[in-house]
Amino acid sequence: MSRPPPRPRPRGWSRAGPGPARPPRPAPQPWRPGGSGPPACCGSSSGPRESGTGPDGASPPGPAACPGLPPVSPPGARLLVGPLRPPRLGPAAAARWRPPPAGSEGAGGRLPGRETSEFGLLNLTFFSSLLSRCRCPSHCHTYSRVPEHATLGNTDYAFEMAVSNIRYGEGVTKEIGMDLKNLGAQRVCLMTDKNLSQLPPVNAVLNSLAKYGVNFQMYDEVRVEPTDQSFLHAIEFAKKGEFDAYVAVGGGSVIDTCKAANLYASSPTSDFLDYVNAPIGKGKPVTVPLKPHIAVPTTAGTGSETTGVAIFDFKELKVKTGIASRAIKPTLGIIDPLHTLSMPERIVANSGFDVLCHALESYTALPYKMRSPCPSNPINRPAYQGSNPISDIWALHALRIVAKYLKRAIRNPEDREARANMHLASAFAGIGFGNAGVHLCHGMSYPISGLVKTYKPKDYNVDHSLVPHGLSVVLTSPAVFAFTAQVHPERHLEAAEILGADIRTARIKDAGFILADTLRKFLFDLNVDDGLAAIGYSKADIPALVKGTLPQERVTKLSPRPQTEEDLSALFEASMKLY
Repeated sequence: MSRPPPRPRPRGWSRAGPGPARPPRPAPQPWRPGGSGPPACCGSSSGPRESGTGPDGASPPGPAACPGLPPVSPPGARLLVGPLRPPRLGPAAAARWRPPPAGSEGAGGRLPGRETSEFGLLNLTFFSSLLSRCRCPSHCHTYSRVPEHATLGNTDYAFEMAVSNIRYGEGVTKEIGMDLKNLGAQRVCLMTDKNLSQLPPVNAVLNSLAKYGVNFQMYDEVRVEPTDQSFLHAIEFAKKGEFDAYVAVGGGSVIDTCKAANLYASSPTSDFLDYVNAPIGKGKPVTVPLKPHIAVPTTAGTGSETTGVAIFDFKELKVKTGIASRAIKPTLGIIDPLHTLSMPERIVANSGFDVLCHALESYTALPYKMRSPCPSNPINRPAYQGSNPISDIWALHALRIVAKYLKRAIRNPEDREARANMHLASAFAGIGFGNAGVHLCHGMSYPISGLVKTYKPKDYNVDHSLVPHGLSVVLTSPAVFAFTAQVHPERHLEAAEILGADIRTARIKDAGFILADTLRKFLFDLNVDDGLAAIGYSKADIPALVKGTLPQERVTKLSPRPQTEEDLSALFEASMKLY
């Protein structure tokens, strides 16, 4: 096959010749501060390079056009301006290059062959050095910073994950003594409650501390469902002890109390309300370093070993509130499934309901990109950020475990597989909601617990009236998810399917009712109290319950559907009776 004839070349073209004459360049216009924009100087990004023209169609001026550049060039160097766009000058090319002698073929025009590229590259390199000294808006970093538009919007644009280290395994509690030795701890505070202090989980910790010669003091006065007063009592103990490490053995009440004690002992001059969530407290960010904290959960519910949240009853207002900061999360969570084997049936049930609602609420929460306001500083980004792709994974996985194992764990205390998996599900849901947050079930649960009258649950050895946290959360769940399903109904329908609903012929608009009915059946099978009326509330209490919910903005604002006081009243009324 014959080769095609060469294309005709423009008249006057030659490989080595200077080429056709170029039109004269217009005189550059000096740039002045406050002008219409940065100067089209130095071949900057103000104009296209492919055509060799500036923004107005004229050829781009040379370095003298930029008032920030010195009007000098090295002897023998010639700036090549035009369509030449070579790659960066590599070390080998730089080493080979020599300035062309005066009067040579390349001194006044285009250079022959590949030298054209290398000579042009030298000039571009020299030109770049000039740009580094330029102070005009096109080249000076003072003027060319990326606009900080991300922090100026009304909603957030980012989320972050904060999780404690987790260690899992049967009998892993025996390693705590070694952990404290590795940390160099000299004075350890061991926190628990009166009941647990006589049970195997605390004994396992004590044996490990004794084996490795760890010096410690035990505080066993933690209150189940702690209050501001019980927090302050533990804080005072921690301040006097001057501890350099903490160990919490118990459920969420113990772990949360230990978080607060560690925080305020590390910040002894702070007022108690400084770190309490707004609007009840000041909600200040935690900036002080805390001591190491090892959490040993003995219930499968709160997930407190993974989160930076500590919840308590504020007695003066008769509401629950808390402290929320990534800084207070435990250093290490020891998840030993042996500790769940001694849990009574109703404690297993109520703890499991907390896992259930953690998973459901975090998965259906307002997406993080819709949460407002956007923080001006990342230290102000809340721990509860809204649903996000990573939290979603943990929430759904926890929900599947609850669907498979919770009933088994409640009904058979010898089912080690079920109880071990629920212990893990608690941590999984903790990772999810600890970064995404919860919403209406939890927001409404706080006054339910705080305004308790005479209710005392089965299997809880306490001397005061008490609505267990998991129970107070789950009693409103059917009404809540029927309400929120108008937003992201597909997520509500997916949750219903995981919990056992047949959704093959379901309509998307019925997602809320399907999930609500699925939850009612789930709770009925587990002998849960028949609504708020069964634990002592009536319609006359609804205004007080609504009033106690309103300050819970930290969580209620994460509901995918905004709610009014009338909406909250209707939800409480719908929760008075479940079946």
